[in-house]
Amino acid sequence: MHFYYLLILAFTFSYPLFKSFETKIQFYKKWNALFPAILISAILFIIWDIWFTKLGMWYFNHDYVMGLFLVNLPIEEWLFFFITPFSCAFIYEVLIYFVKKDIFAKASKTISIVLILLLLITAFLNYSKIYTTFTFISLAAFLIYHQFINKSAYLSRFYLTWLVCMVPFLIVNGLLTSLPIITYNNLHILNIRIYTIPIEDIFYGMLNILLVISIYEFLKQRKI
Repeated sequence: MHFYYLLILAFTFSYPLFKSFETKIQFYKKWNALFPAILISAILFIIWDIWFTKLGMWYFNHDYVMGLFLVNLPIEEWLFFFITPFSCAFIYEVLIYFVKKDIFAKASKTISIVLILLLLITAFLNYSKIYTTFTFISLAAFLIYHQFINKSAYLSRFYLTWLVCMVPFLIVNGLLTSLPIITYNNLHILNIRIYTIPIEDIFYGMLNILLVISIYEFLKQRKI
């Protein structure tokens, strides 16, 4: 029982790691750009996680973790911010290789505008809910940067990636919140859930992966 969180992470990590050495994609050759991107993102999100845990936004069930804690976070939670981005970046590269057409190229701006408006309106209408407000405003600001300032060419590719990532995301987060390994404080969320997953987690994960992809793409281009 104490290894449930670790087993979920192992399940998430094993297939992308194994397929990283597949001759077509050769994902391992991109690790020199990916690993710094994951590290930078992990540092920021772990600080966020530590802060919100201290504020009582969420709690970890000691029955499902090994018991090794660093700054009030189980070691599995630290690993989460390295393993999940690795797996999503793998999906990102797989989709680039196998889906040649940029499916969301024409719709990317519309998607961004709709998301930005929904996020900002929801955040301001629920400003007292800290997890909701902080997550939604952060993602909206980052999308504004990508769509209107940096005009990131890969944003449409990211939207496809996140759509595909939603399948494993819902499985993994469904397990984390249904056992539950993580319990959320309802005072700080909208309490709108997909099964047992708070809706905020979807946008929190989206922000995390978009940050990793952004740094990853920047480092790849700098190398070229």
